Amino acid sequence: MKKLLIVLTVLLSFGLKAQVIEPIKWSFEHKQNGNEVELIFTATMEPGWHLYDTYLPEGGPIPTEFVFNDTTLFEKVGELQKTPEPIEKFDNIFQLNLRFFSDKAVFTQKIRLLTDNAVDITGHVLFMGCDDEMCLPPNEAEFSFSMKGKAVTTSGSEDTEKLAGIAAGAGGSSTQTLWVFILISFLAGLAAILTPCVFPMIPMTVSFFMRGSQNRGKAIRTALFFGLSIVGIFTLLGALFSFGVFGPNAGNILSTHWIPNMIFFVLFFIFALSFFGLFEIVLPSSLVNKTDAKADQGGFIGAFFMALTTVIVSFSCTGPFIGALIIEAVQGGGMRPLLGMFFFGLAFATPFTMLAIFPSALSKLPKSGGWLNAIKVVFAFILLAFGLKFLSNIDQVYGFNILNREIYLAIWIVLFALLGFYFLGKIKFSHDSDVPFLSVGRLMLSIVTFTFVIYLYTGLHGAPLSAISSLLPPPSSKTQLVTVGTTGMQTNADQALCGPAKYADKLHLPHGLQGYFDYEQGMACAREKNKPVFLVFKGHACANCKKMENSVWTDPEVLRMLSQDYVVIALYTDDRTSLPESEWVTSKLDGKALKTMGKVNLDFQIANYNTNTIPYHVIIGQDGTQHELAVTFDNNEFREFISKGL
Repeated sequence: MKKLLIVLTVLLSFGLKAQVIEPIKWSFEHKQNGNEVELIFTATMEPGWHLYDTYLPEGGPIPTEFVFNDTTLFEKVGELQKTPEPIEKFDNIFQLNLRFFSDKAVFTQKIRLLTDNAVDITGHVLFMGCDDEMCLPPNEAEFSFSMKGKAVTTSGSEDTEKLAGIAAGAGGSSTQTLWVFILISFLAGLAAILTPCVFPMIPMTVSFFMRGSQNRGKAIRTALFFGLSIVGIFTLLGALFSFGVFGPNAGNILSTHWIPNMIFFVLFFIFALSFFGLFEIVLPSSLVNKTDAKADQGGFIGAFFMALTTVIVSFSCTGPFIGALIIEAVQGGGMRPLLGMFFFGLAFATPFTMLAIFPSALSKLPKSGGWLNAIKVVFAFILLAFGLKFLSNIDQVYGFNILNREIYLAIWIVLFALLGFYFLGKIKFSHDSDVPFLSVGRLMLSIVTFTFVIYLYTGLHGAPLSAISSLLPPPSSKTQLVTVGTTGMQTNADQALCGPAKYADKLHLPHGLQGYFDYEQGMACAREKNKPVFLVFKGHACANCKKMENSVWTDPEVLRMLSQDYVVIALYTDDRTSLPESEWVTSKLDGKALKTMGKVNLDFQIANYNTNTIPYHVIIGQDGTQHELAVTFDNNEFREFISKGL
């Protein structure tokens, strides 16, 4: 990244203009067998660039979309297939988990032609690409497939080899994230051991392996088979998701659709009430009794059914762990569900297996009692807090704007404050043991909890809470303005424009700045006020645009100059607002009619500045001189750039 910034700086110092960048290339082909056709869309990305997935949560960048001009000629067979699976990472700018492809991506859509005649299927791919330094505005790549009438099967061996090669090389860049996920899965398995449904089963399980076991070698083999059986049962559950038994879009459905999110919220809420002691969740006794009876047979068969009994009985407490893990895994796609449940099961089974092999260590374990009930209550508070995330998913995706960041934080503050008082012994539930004195451990936990509460409280006053931002709704524009205001920065909230700005009902500038969203209107105001122009090409879905605005524009001197000394013009190159026919523009590049605001602004940017990168900044002096600057996160560099126009 440093090398790239150095090259960019050198180019700018020699006054060279940026060139139009097209880092994502598309190719199209099809394989036909009678009326069954596979449409294959292949995207190739230059190193460092990535293409966004076909589905992204609300408030994120523009997802990749395949648009067909005439859908009456065919019907889709199955869902769109993607090779490799997209990588998922949390984006600090959008405050969302975003999925994207790197290097190469192959999209395959099976269709069934509704006619035996030769047909042409046409359309375009709407897509957007970014690298570490800049984002490009949404672009379109047109495609056309010519289908033969009553076609014969065509050879697809080369396509198969290419797909296999892509799949084999996929996922390299997500290795680090995968190891973090594996670690979390393993720790979740260890945490599940401490739940009240599981911990008391350890001595019972060890007793099962000790009875009538005169042969030490056989006892060890049986205990190992018991542990492997537990791992296998959990892994099988993960495999059902990894190998598509629940459908290729299980991740998207679980993370965005209101039905699964509401189901998971209700389940977390019910488990929390159970852990608080309101009632006890008990699985059907017939199911437990049947597996327990099989376990009495002894040998490997008995060991397997003992493992199955352990998993079934423990589900009353491990359900939330498994549910949360599966949701996280299927969103990442690929082999994550299988790997996640394997390492969860491995951690879960290890204490049982080791104690079965070395039963004398059982005497060193703490006895079940009040401490287990305390852990149960702690889990209840955590379940309520994390279960709220599912309601937040519904609220954000469907745009209800009910559970905003402030309300979400207020609920968390109350929950964790109550947890802190519980550690201090000020709150007691019906199944809790007496706490005659405050132990050092409880004191330390209460200090950590109340420190976290104070940290959450700062979020109500605009603090970004970056450490837990992935668990919270994104900050509102109101919160952002409060953050800026607390730094003592000046804005032009009271500065009058030359007149009402077009599109101001839907478009806004950050930090209280006022400006224009139409080039001609902004230039007219600059001439009237005899001020230079600060022109920025940006986008709704541009991560680096928001990053610059929140890290560079917030410099006090920069914000003062923008608000007092310039007329600001912001042109969105990805806005889809339809323009009236009188405002349509004929492209200077290809002669096509441009009918949306974004296309008009993008065409203007390319024609005048020979670049399509955003954000892109231009200073237009009163004498007509212009200075240009692409993305930069160096405050000093940007401050010097702004000063040039003055």
